[in-house]
Amino acid sequence: MAGFAGGAATAQGSPQAITIEMSNFKFNPATLTLMHGRPYVLHFVNSASGGHDFVAKEFLDAATIAPEDRAKVKNGEIELDGGESADIHLVANTPGSYKSHCSHFMHSSFGMTGTVVVQ
Repeated sequence: MAGFAGGAATAQGSPQAITIEMSNFKFNPATLTLMHGRPYVLHFVNSASGGHDFVAKEFLDAATIAPEDRAKVKNGEIELDGGESADIHLVANTPGSYKSHCSHFMHSSFGMTGTVVVQ
C-alpha cells in the first residue's frame, strides 16, 4: 500500500481495521464513525447464507479507495455472496454523514440500513 493516497497511510500511521458484519437484516455496527484523512481497512463479512450488499455511494465516491480494491466497489456498492468477505482500504476524505443500505429486495425495509459519519 506504499504511496496510497499520496502517502496518507505513512503520514497517519497504519490503517485502522473495522469489521462490518452483514447479516439478516442488519449491519453491525449500524453506524461507522471515521476520522477524515485517516486510512482504514473496512473488513466486510457477510455472515448470512444469502447475498447482501453495502451501498453508500456518496461516501464511497468521496473516499480515496486503494487501487487494488477499486474493482470490489461498483457504483458505490460492495456486493458479497453468503459467507463471503472483502477488505476495502480507503481514506475517508470529506466530513459529513452518509447513509448506507442493502439494496436487495426488501432488506432496507427490514432494517438493513446504516450511517457512515466522517468527522
